[in-house]
Amino acid sequence: MKNNTLKPFIKWVGGKGQLLEDIRNSYPKELGKKITKYAEPFIGGGAVLFDILSNYELKEVYISDINAELINTYKSIQNAPQQIICLLEQYQNEYVPMDSDNRKEYYYMKRDRFNSLKTNGNNDLNIEKGALFVFLNKTCFNGLYRVNKNGLYNVPMGSYKNPCICDKENLLNVSKALQNVTMHCGSYLDCENFIDENTFIYIDPPYRPLTDTSNFTSYTKFEFGDKEQIELADFATRLRAINSKVILSNSDPKNADENDDFFDNLYKDFIINRVSATRMINSNSNSRGKINELLIANY
Repeated sequence: MKNNTLKPFIKWVGGKGQLLEDIRNSYPKELGKKITKYAEPFIGGGAVLFDILSNYELKEVYISDINAELINTYKSIQNAPQQIICLLEQYQNEYVPMDSDNRKEYYYMKRDRFNSLKTNGNNDLNIEKGALFVFLNKTCFNGLYRVNKNGLYNVPMGSYKNPCICDKENLLNVSKALQNVTMHCGSYLDCENFIDENTFIYIDPPYRPLTDTSNFTSYTKFEFGDKEQIELADFATRLRAINSKVILSNSDPKNADENDDFFDNLYKDFIINRVSATRMINSNSNSRGKINELLIANY
């Protein structure tokens, strides 16, 4: 094993922790040998990234996301782990002992501070903004990241009794593992210049919603609808043409409509595997159960 076993430092809607074994079993056999590069252009919580960093020696790793605050947090942990840890320990020591009323006041004060830093653009405060991102993620409702039309974070407080806001050991291990990782805030298309025949790419876009009420693509103020899914499939086809190894994940429309062949048609030239997952985010707890998700590969 290359590093200590790394864990995502945030929770993330659609995070791949529960599907990691299925994805791991689909890694190309040449990974760490002929395949010496890795790219993940929708990084999210990074479960696959951290599994790969824990287990393989690679020459180059590239991650990106359109969510500027997420990438800022990755960069802050990469470059200033001790400062991030100091702030998170402070938040944890202040927040955890509080009663529910004081916790609520504290949470919304920190949320307002985060949104203030988000809008004023002062790069000197990026480390504080990164620490607040982690704090809010650990204490908000279900680990959601959601913004309103003005781009302001608007998730309410969660009800965790004893949240682990600062996992010092993991943050230090993550920071060490990220030292040689290239990070970029922008479109997934920007990774195309990095990718060649020696690259493995994992693509985990905003999922196509199964129903009108399950749309969780308000991850940024940008939409990711069927048009964007089609454009992503075109991108994956271009990557296939240069012999890079690609895995994509997405929702399975057949959970809601067995006749919905959207992805089967879109990726008809790829290998489509249906794997079992648990729906973790649903307003009705009785609706949280096993569904299929898609793992789509070009090899």
